[in-house]
Amino acid sequence: MVGRSYIAALALICLCLFYHLEITAATEFTVGDSAGWSFNVQNWPNGKSFKAGDVLVFKYGLGTHNVVVVDAEGYNSCKPKSDSKTYTSGNDKITLAAGTSYFICSYPGHCEAGVKIKVTAS
Repeated sequence: MVGRSYIAALALICLCLFYHLEITAATEFTVGDSAGWSFNVQNWPNGKSFKAGDVLVFKYGLGTHNVVVVDAEGYNSCKPKSDSKTYTSGNDKITLAAGTSYFICSYPGHCEAGVKIKVTAS
């Protein structure tokens, strides 16, 4: 009897750990899906749920765009601050923190043409 109780308890612990890992596992999202980080991508986050720890992957042709981390003001004005973090690899991976994150392309006219996203992670 003691052996069966021990096995049942161990199985329950393993099941709980597996369930916890499934819930807390980060998700990797390709921004813009198959179109990538491109024009008119600003609505891509709509309908998606993001968590702190999730990873955004910005895919674009080298030299065609960049990814700049900005605040709400930089997002709305399409003007990054001089000390804004800028990514240029064409395969940039950015881990989300809790709260709202803003990303734009700082190439002339690109942000204004919708190469920007606002993502809120819980």
